Amino acid sequence: MMAAALIATLTATAQDFDTTFEDATLRLDYTFMGNATEQSVAIAELSSTPNWWGRRINLTSVPLKGNGDLTLFDAESNEVIYKTSFSSLFQEWITTEEATRVTRSFEFTILAPMPRHNAIAKLVLRDNTGKESTHTFTIDPRDVLIRDNSKIEPQPHTYIHKGGDSKECIDVVILAEGYTSNEMELFMEDAKITAEEILSYEPFKSHSDKFNFIAVASPSVDSNVSVPQQEAWRSTAVSSNFMTFYMARYLTSSSVYDMYDLVTNIPCEHLVILANTDTYGGGGIYNSYTLTTAHHKDFRPVVVHEFGHSFAGLGDEYFYDNADDNDNMHSLKHEPWEPNITTMVDFNSKWADMIAEGIEIPTTVTPERTANYVVGAYEGGGYLSKGIFRPTDVCRMRNNTAERFCPVCERAIKRVILHQAE
Repeated sequence: MMAAALIATLTATAQDFDTTFEDATLRLDYTFMGNATEQSVAIAELSSTPNWWGRRINLTSVPLKGNGDLTLFDAESNEVIYKTSFSSLFQEWITTEEATRVTRSFEFTILAPMPRHNAIAKLVLRDNTGKESTHTFTIDPRDVLIRDNSKIEPQPHTYIHKGGDSKECIDVVILAEGYTSNEMELFMEDAKITAEEILSYEPFKSHSDKFNFIAVASPSVDSNVSVPQQEAWRSTAVSSNFMTFYMARYLTSSSVYDMYDLVTNIPCEHLVILANTDTYGGGGIYNSYTLTTAHHKDFRPVVVHEFGHSFAGLGDEYFYDNADDNDNMHSLKHEPWEPNITTMVDFNSKWADMIAEGIEIPTTVTPERTANYVVGAYEGGGYLSKGIFRPTDVCRMRNNTAERFCPVCERAIKRVILHQAE
């Protein structure tokens, strides 16, 4: 009876998808713009490709709030038919000092299944206090101005780990950044290391059959990437550069449309971009991309750390003693959306259920607790030494020397995996 019930549930899910959506992908290119006090959203272009590679289950829920989300409503019934959440570089930028005196725009792309009938797309951006900016428009799947990208030849690509069919697994695309055509063999070696390293950590390891890793050969004109602090600007596949927000090791790219151009007609749900440089740095943005340097000695732990950001929305658990007065990314009066840091405003929504009896809060660091990844509420995290708390003393989201993700991060990652590929 249980097997019959499971089959019935899976069949109903598939039928719901097929009734509501085409087996096709709708690409929504947005422009986010504004400053520290005012933000707005504009649609840049819609395009389509055959096949939908994303989840076909849990279509109307998200495993993590993020600081932004896109919801599709059926235009006739107003019922929710699809939802996804994300973070963006723009939402980080509006917390910086520069945003108090400059207005800027940022590219952002979201992939969604193509609705069969007219749908309302509601995009919401939230700042670090929960204040929302909303953009709504109607999608007509028959609109002649939805660009048809079906005939674009996909970039050369190779499956370096194949857990199963792309429509049932989570597809992670690895892009080459700063590798010339003559360096593609080197890129493939780095891509294999990336997949092997991520899948060596729990809970990715136990669910490796739910993942595909696909290496996409995306050659650059120049070798290496742009390093503004060295006055070195290079022509690369996605135009990445260090010094994001004037932070020396923060490596990102503002060319989001280019990233998605490179994966057109390739199964893709998550992006990992490898930079051909030995300069230390990287960045990871939830449901957007991971970008990390491939030839620094800490490449292996760093690419896993950054993938923790982009795949599961995990927050940084490290902190600086002098950051309390000048880091505005998190408001101490608001509970951050990341699952592994808390301001104690709403601790019950985080990992309060995972703290064993007898563990005091705030939790004191001891050698035994550090060695055994004992879950508590240790002060210091999210770049601030005071007012934000992390689950354990050490974790892959805090230390490059940590051997694992902490239990709270492991649970958060598992929730995302099972939400996308039960």
